[in-house]
Amino acid sequence: MRMGVLDIGSNTGHLLVVDAFRGGPPVPAHSYKEPLRLTDHLDSTGAISEDGVARLGKYMIEAKAEAEDKGCTQILAFATSAVRDAINADDVIKQVNKASGLDLEVLGGADEARLTFLAARRWFGWSSGRLGVFDIGGGSLELAVGSDESPDVATSVPLGAGRLTREWLNAGRSGADLRLHVRSSIADEAGAILRGGGFDRAVATSKMFRSLARMCGAPASSEGQYVRRTLRRDDLVPLVEQLAEMRPDDVAKLPGVSVDRADQMYAGAIVATATMDLFDLEELDICPWALREGVLLEHLDQL
Repeated sequence: MRMGVLDIGSNTGHLLVVDAFRGGPPVPAHSYKEPLRLTDHLDSTGAISEDGVARLGKYMIEAKAEAEDKGCTQILAFATSAVRDAINADDVIKQVNKASGLDLEVLGGADEARLTFLAARRWFGWSSGRLGVFDIGGGSLELAVGSDESPDVATSVPLGAGRLTREWLNAGRSGADLRLHVRSSIADEAGAILRGGGFDRAVATSKMFRSLARMCGAPASSEGQYVRRTLRRDDLVPLVEQLAEMRPDDVAKLPGVSVDRADQMYAGAIVATATMDLFDLEELDICPWALREGVLLEHLDQL
């Protein structure tokens, strides 16, 4: 079965076309991305602007055509934080669904964390024991922990790298102010996450964590998804200090950083460091599967 999974994130629209097999992992066949930067299209009231809606609708039309050209008979389309938190979310969904002919649905924060956890569990398997999963997106940070396929705790905190860059750093607030805000917000969630004990394995997903790991010396994506990649706290701490002094143009020249996310790397590194500190993690394993794969896996389970 060839299927498309369309992820409308705060930073990027990403269509992943996969070949799905009963009893086997989904195999990527094609990818189509567009840097939407929906959080940059929020007006003073918290609504996605007409230009932002038009940009999203155009991309969804193109993504549908791309999926159909690749032979997809079904497209699972979902949106996360940027659309979820917009005050005109319902109107946006109606407009872009009508324009594209797709059925874009908004995932709640807890569902986003739960499905990302499912993907990590399937990737690393039962031998991982009690699994902790962390995901830094453009609009939110997802945290989940558990020993089964469904996490015991799954939560979402508005600590996405794009959101923090826009609302704190670009608004003139200092890195020190942002650091305190991030740490206090994560600390409020730590009790529920750690109530059942620590982690047998701690895992990070998302483009932000992958980029930070690459900047800290992890193997490049060209070496394949089965190469082990980790992010060590000892490597990350000096990187945060380095990013604080760098211009986005210079950050974009570092390994693993895309031009459209370069301005968000400092905020993302602050969140990643706080996460590792507050949960006392020396190292995070980088998981190549994340929310898109989780959505697909749950759908296949239900068939």
